[in-house]
Amino acid sequence: MRLTLSMALVVALVIAGCARGGSRDGGAPPDGLTRDQLLSELAACHLLRVAQAGDKAVTDATVIAAVRRYGFTPAAVVQRANQLLLRDRTNGAALGRQAGAACNNLADVTQVAPALVRFEPSGQARSAWLRVEAEITDGFADRVIRELRARRAVGLVITSAGGSVFEARKLGRYLRANGLRAAVDQVCVSACIDVLAGGTERYATPKARLGVHQSSVPGRYSSHEGGQIYVADSFRYLREMGVDADVAIAAASVPRNTILLIPLRDALATRLLTAVVERL
Repeated sequence: MRLTLSMALVVALVIAGCARGGSRDGGAPPDGLTRDQLLSELAACHLLRVAQAGDKAVTDATVIAAVRRYGFTPAAVVQRANQLLLRDRTNGAALGRQAGAACNNLADVTQVAPALVRFEPSGQARSAWLRVEAEITDGFADRVIRELRARRAVGLVITSAGGSVFEARKLGRYLRANGLRAAVDQVCVSACIDVLAGGTERYATPKARLGVHQSSVPGRYSSHEGGQIYVADSFRYLREMGVDADVAIAAASVPRNTILLIPLRDALATRLLTAVVERL
């Protein structure tokens, strides 16, 4: 498979001031990287988002930030992406690992969170979010994932009183792996918090309510020891998402018939939220 340069990507980067005629020297690359290595990082991260979305009119926010900072042209990024595809055409797993690491590396050097950026045919960034208001039941994650892809959404606005922890974490991990944001403007409690935690960026409006309590322990964890393992799983999941595991500890201390509402300032302090915004 060979990529073709998306005109939407070129136009969008020109609008953003990222592409000017021909190539140009930008800032010095980060310590430990040559410009050639940095270009490969940009190309690999770009490839990851294209492959995940099944859409050439996408890239990652870190790629745009690095293009602007270091003076690469979009054509150079896509040309290198083609070269990576040809080089690793028989070893897709290796390219996948390189691509996943590349987005995280670019986040470190640009201080921009890895996040999917979609473009309209005009080149303008697409701002469509999927809004879901529902209990988290069996099959919930797959249903939402299908809708996210069908609507070419860049994020999920969720309202839910909770439900299946398994489904919530499945969806949360999908959001994180695919660079999708999550937001709440009404209520997100219980297992819904695990969905929110998965967003690459996590927003709430001032009137949003976030809350936690003890989860129902599945039958296989019904012993005292099993219950402890289940709490530890919650701890590990939040840590995986970069959220302070104190959120899991707080939840474990609250009976199931009670909701502990988390003040937005505490949600920010524990990194459950990355920002409070006036509106979505």
